[in-house]
Amino acid sequence: MKTITPNLWFDGNAKEAVDFYLSVFPNSKVISTVYYPNSAEEGLADFQLKMAGKVLSIDFELSGNPFVAINAGPEFKFNESVSFSVPCEDQQEIDYYWEKLSSVPESEQCGWCKDKYGLSWQIVPKNMEELMKKPNAYIHMMDMHKIIINDF
Repeated sequence: MKTITPNLWFDGNAKEAVDFYLSVFPNSKVISTVYYPNSAEEGLADFQLKMAGKVLSIDFELSGNPFVAINAGPEFKFNESVSFSVPCEDQQEIDYYWEKLSSVPESEQCGWCKDKYGLSWQIVPKNMEELMKKPNAYIHMMDMHKIIINDF
């Protein structure tokens, strides 16, 4: 079966970001690293020439899930239209990931946070569907930044 692999676009700091994510998620590792060509090749863009010999892309796994990080320049930025969900066993695990990943308080809403690279995460309990069946669960969730299981 084929795997769908998210490809994350960074502006020259892919290695720094990958190192950060590896420090946050257990059972994570770098699979391979590819570098920009060292010499000026015909047809390379200014950014590519500036990156000569530096990291082009990194294949890695976070908790066994495949990802690719690419150093591709300043053209594109992450936004909230794409996020990665982290299903957590309990409040302690929610607190751990929230502390590590949340860096933009004004972007926090109902379990969503944004990290220092601009990537959005959903830090939610594994039993979120069950919690949402409780009376007024939606209203409670919409008032939360970080999910507090006992507040449902």
